[in-house]
Amino acid sequence: MILNMKKFFLIAFLSLATLVQADDKGWVTLYNGKDLTGWKTTGNWLPQKDGSLLIKPRPGEKGWQRYSAYLTSEKKYKDFILEVEYKYPPKGNSGVYFRIADPQDPVKTGIECQVLDSYGKANDKMTAHDHGGIIRTVGPTKNMSKKPGEWNKMIVTCKGYHLKVDLNGEKIVDIQLDETPVKDRPLEGYISLQDHGEPNNLHFRNIKIKELK
Repeated sequence: MILNMKKFFLIAFLSLATLVQADDKGWVTLYNGKDLTGWKTTGNWLPQKDGSLLIKPRPGEKGWQRYSAYLTSEKKYKDFILEVEYKYPPKGNSGVYFRIADPQDPVKTGIECQVLDSYGKANDKMTAHDHGGIIRTVGPTKNMSKKPGEWNKMIVTCKGYHLKVDLNGEKIVDIQLDETPVKDRPLEGYISLQDHGEPNNLHFRNIKIKELK
């Protein structure tokens, strides 16, 4: 009986390990923790000793329309799962862009998931311009914002027109893009992190992607 139980637990453990390995397969790290290999930017994106990446706009760099200062991938992506962790200061503002056709105009040719210090805002007050909302499209179903200075984890899943966003362990967006105001956006494009201008100093880390076939 004891031997059978040991055999059962060994098989269960090996099966779980196989599932974990299968789930991990296909993930690619987009930020290597050391330099900006694989990215393009004129902004002041600074690798940190702890492996995170700090956006620290230079004096005089204000506003969000300095598109070349965004951190933009060199590669285009179509269907994918994108994971990124970040922490913002009080009133911090940024954005995770994807499927950008033209990096010189990500606002009009891509899709933005808002990154914003919305901590403490009531769920029924959240809009498309609050944390986790899809700009010009839909707000999050609930406010999952961490306090300023704490790490948030966002997962963006795109498959065809189907878009899902999970924030800090909760699904907050689940929509069909072809039924929204951004239905004209391309189904393939670049990924970008927004430089919103001073004084928005934000840290990013663990940026990775898994392309879906």
